[in-house]
Amino acid sequence: MEAAAGHRPVEGDKAARIVDAMRASVARRGVAASTFDHVAREARVSRGLLHYYFCTKERLLAEVVRRDCELRMHVIDEQLADAESADDVIDGLVWSLKEMVVDDPAFITLVFELFTLSRRNDEIALEFAELLRRTRQHVASLLTEKEAAGVLRLHAPADAVADVLFSMADGVAMRMLTEHGRDFGPSVAAGVVAVRALID
Repeated sequence: MEAAAGHRPVEGDKAARIVDAMRASVARRGVAASTFDHVAREARVSRGLLHYYFCTKERLLAEVVRRDCELRMHVIDEQLADAESADDVIDGLVWSLKEMVVDDPAFITLVFELFTLSRRNDEIALEFAELLRRTRQHVASLLTEKEAAGVLRLHAPADAVADVLFSMADGVAMRMLTEHGRDFGPSVAAGVVAVRALID
């Protein structure tokens, strides 16, 4: 994403504190109310340092989502590493969806916030598109490796399957976060049936 956006790499303890503070602020206050003043105070850094690293709140939000996506990819890597069948792969993906919604609902909210910003900010649109490309390619590579190892068979190109998996997960996650009292077990089960048309 640094290459896509053309801004300096973000590394180090202070940068990590800024990103963590922004994530926590958005979870509590939402994007609109998460100002650089709030984030700087909670990260224990100067407002000037936020501007040095990120320039704008939109860039900081993009960095939060990028880092969250990297963590999510790490979790998926761990879930699928020992998968020995298509059922194991699908179970791992379903577990990842449930873990995200139950244990870390702020993540999917951040993704949707970044999408909204991307519709009116060309720079964020470029970063968001690059983020989607990278995550899609990562999961596609995992699926390709599993197919080569004889663990599963794909019925469409790996990147297309990854696109469908992300699209279904995003849509179901949004509904799960919105309709709190509803039992989504049947919906998830229906999704698994659909995925089995692409992976067996």
